[in-house]
Amino acid sequence: MLIYDLELRNLVEMRYNISDIKKNIIGKLQKNLPDHLVYHDVAHTLYVVEKAAFICKKEKVSVLDKQLINIAALYHDSGFMVSPDNHEETSCKIARKDLNKIVKPDHLDKICSMIMSTKIPQSPKTHCESILADADLEYLGTNSFWSTGDLLFQEIQYFNPKFSEGDWNKLQVSFLSKHQYKTKFCRQYR
Repeated sequence: MLIYDLELRNLVEMRYNISDIKKNIIGKLQKNLPDHLVYHDVAHTLYVVEKAAFICKKEKVSVLDKQLINIAALYHDSGFMVSPDNHEETSCKIARKDLNKIVKPDHLDKICSMIMSTKIPQSPKTHCESILADADLEYLGTNSFWSTGDLLFQEIQYFNPKFSEGDWNKLQVSFLSKHQYKTKFCRQYR
């Protein structure tokens, strides 16, 4: 009976209109992200949302947590509208400003913790944080690794024109040798 009550409470709490939240933040990203962001663009945000939902299914996450992960995925790189520096912290500020009247304070805290878990080097502390962190870098273990990586390289070169392909390759080898997925699904399949 206790499990049923918990699930029922999760369904009762599930009152966030994800469609409206998505429409709002995607509209802002489309309007305000600089054109030179060819990796941290709207397509990347939507990819992370899609992969987070997929990983949630594989990891058997509660209905409420799925919603909070979805919201965190939508906002995780919104700080790039302001600056790439400390964009995770800025993303949290944007999420808090946009959502403070429609998302419970403790849920906003959880959303911001998930956003912060995407900061490199990733160090998620909860299951939900691990899901978002893995969704953000899920492409590393897929066939789109090269094409997606090329977009990130172009973006880095915009900010640092002297950053060479050799520099990029060294950075990638170093990053990949240290990266570990956090969820059971991604560790097994990515």
